[in-house]
Amino acid sequence: MASIYNDYSRDRIGWFFGLSGWQAGTLAVAVLPPCWALSKGAWASLGLFTLLWVVLFVVTVTPVRGRSAVGWFGALTRSAVGGLLGWTRFRSKAVTGEIDNLDDADLPGVIQAVQIHDGPPSGPSLARIAVIQDHATKTWAVTASVVHPGIGLKEAAARLQQGTGLSDLLDTAMRTELVEEIIFLIRTVPDDGAERDLYVERHRRNGPTLARQVNDELQAGLSAAGVRTEAFCTIVVAESRLKGEAKETGGGLDGRCRVLYSLMAEIEAQLRGGMAMTNVAWLTSPELALACRTGFAPGDRASVVDALAARERNTDVNTDVPWAMAGPSGADAAMRHYSHDAWNSVSSTIKLPTKGAVMGALAPVLTPGEPGERRSFMVCYPIVRQAKADRQQGNSEWKADVADALRSKAKVKARARQRNEAAKVRGLDTKLARGNALIRPYAVCTVTAPKTARISEYGRRLDASVRRAGFAPLRLDVAQDAAFAASTVPLGISLSRQGDA
Repeated sequence: MASIYNDYSRDRIGWFFGLSGWQAGTLAVAVLPPCWALSKGAWASLGLFTLLWVVLFVVTVTPVRGRSAVGWFGALTRSAVGGLLGWTRFRSKAVTGEIDNLDDADLPGVIQAVQIHDGPPSGPSLARIAVIQDHATKTWAVTASVVHPGIGLKEAAARLQQGTGLSDLLDTAMRTELVEEIIFLIRTVPDDGAERDLYVERHRRNGPTLARQVNDELQAGLSAAGVRTEAFCTIVVAESRLKGEAKETGGGLDGRCRVLYSLMAEIEAQLRGGMAMTNVAWLTSPELALACRTGFAPGDRASVVDALAARERNTDVNTDVPWAMAGPSGADAAMRHYSHDAWNSVSSTIKLPTKGAVMGALAPVLTPGEPGERRSFMVCYPIVRQAKADRQQGNSEWKADVADALRSKAKVKARARQRNEAAKVRGLDTKLARGNALIRPYAVCTVTAPKTARISEYGRRLDASVRRAGFAPLRLDVAQDAAFAASTVPLGISLSRQGDA
C-alpha cells in the first residue's frame, strides 16, 4: 500500500461564493454606478457601466497562469523598468577587475545582499560553520549537506515512518519559536566522471589492449548513464526572533551563532532519527562557496576535483573557491528563463494534486533526460507561529461558515470540492490543538542546460516530467532569477518571505 499525502487545503478560502474580502468589496463598490444609472433610467449609461463592471470582474477574479491581471501588470511593469535601468543585468567584480576583498560575496539578484560569516569553532574538528546573513530579508541561515538512502525500495511502513519523521521535524521547529523556514534542496546532474578518471589514471597498468579497450568503453557507458545527486537542508531564522535569544548568550554575532548552533543540534537529531538521514554535515564557508559556484556553473566541479587530487601531491595547490568568485561572471534575467555564465535555466513551481501525492512520485522530475542537463528541486516549509496559526485558523473557519450560510440562503448547492475544502479547514483546528505545526509548503523545480542547447525545449521536458509525476507545473515567468536562486543555490532564499520590518 502506497503512502499518500493529501491532508492539505487552500491557503485562503473565499467567504463570499469563493471570493476573498477585497475581491467582494471591489465588485460591490463597482456595482454602484450601474445601480445609479438604473434608478435614473439612463439606459446607455447602464450598458456602459455594466460592460465596465464585467471587465473589472474578469480582471479582479479570473486568474491567468496563477496570477490575476493586476498581478501580471505589476510584475511586467517592474520587469520592464528593471530591464531599461539595467537592474536585471549582472556583471561580477572579477570580470571588471574591481575585487577589493576575496571574502566578500559577489552574487546577483535576490542573493546580492547575502553575507557569509565564519561561526565559532565547534565539534571535534573545530570546524567553523558558515552562517548566512541576508540583509534584505533580515534573516540568518545555516546549511547542511545531507545524504539519504532513498525510499525507492522501502516498504510502505518504512515510508510512512519517514513521512512521520518529517512531520515531527516540522513540529519540533515550530516549538522552538525561532525557526522560520526549513528548506530541502536536491540537485541531480549527469556524472562528469571526474573521480573515475582519477581512479583509472592511478590504477591503470600496462596490460592487454583488449582489456584497456573494454575498460574505456565501460567508463564511457557508465559516465553517460550515471547520475550524481547532491542534497542540502537549510534552516532559516528571522532576526526579529533571534535577537532576543542572542542577547541572553552574549549578543552580537557570537551570540547569534550560539543560538543557531543549538538549533542545528535539534534539527540534526530529527534528520538522523525520524527521517533516516545517513549523514548530516554542516557546511563551512569554503564548502558552501563551492556548492554556490557549482550551482551557477555545474561544469566547474570537475576542475575542483582535479585540484583536490593535485593537492595530495603539492600542498601549495589552492582548492578553495573565494566568495568573490562563487557567483556567475555574468547573468541576465529574461521573462521565461535565466541566463548565467555559459548556462540557461528554466524554473517552474509544482501544484499539488487534489487527490493527493504519493511519496516518491517526484522521481521523474529529478531525473535528467539529456547529456549535460541538470535538474534541481527545492521544497520550502514556512512555519507559522502557534498564536498566528490559531488566529488564521479561526478566520478560515469563520469564512467557511459564512460561505455555507450564504449558499444556503441563496439556495446554491455547494460543489464537492468546496465541501472538501471546508471539511479540511474545520479538521485543521483539531490538529492545531494537538500541537501540530501549521505550514504552507511550496516547491520549485529547475532545469539547467548549456547555452548551445535550446532551453525552451528543456523547459517543456521539465513540465512533461512534472505532469508524468502526477503534478501540475506552472512556469514562474518574470521571476526566473529568484526561482533559480531559491531552487539551486543553498543559501536559504525563499519566494514567500518579504522580510521583517
